[in-house]
Amino acid sequence: MSSSIEERIEELGLTLPEVAAPVAAYAPAAVSGKYVYTAGQLPFIDGALPAKGVVSETEGENHVSPERAKELAARSALNAVAAVKAQIEDLDRVVRVVKVTGFVASASDFYGQPGVIDGASTLLGDIFGEKGKHARSAVGVSVLPLNSPVEVELIVVFS
Repeated sequence: MSSSIEERIEELGLTLPEVAAPVAAYAPAAVSGKYVYTAGQLPFIDGALPAKGVVSETEGENHVSPERAKELAARSALNAVAAVKAQIEDLDRVVRVVKVTGFVASASDFYGQPGVIDGASTLLGDIFGEKGKHARSAVGVSVLPLNSPVEVELIVVFS
């Protein structure tokens, strides 16, 4: 039987994916006490990155638009929610999304990291409602694993 949170995900036209396999020596998520800490989640769809490169306002090879990167941040957040579910089995047990950390592979002249990570924040609010409101960091970096444009990690408290 699906949880009400999973039903909400379906209402949003989304499907909770399988947990992405780690790309190195780590676990997708870990539990400590009543907290789930996810590893940084990339925007994998069916095991592949749908876009690669740095986020930039200008077009070019290896460049991803801020709008596309925002969509990819939402996908990364959905993948993180899947990692949370794998740890606690029922997403209705989520009490609150406490913290989101988002990383944006950024061109040297790109300063819109908060707008990109809004994709993750908005999706978490859409899924969890008030429980999805969180503290957040949006960090620009020169490169991310596998040349991903974004990476998102969560800290979630559960009952």
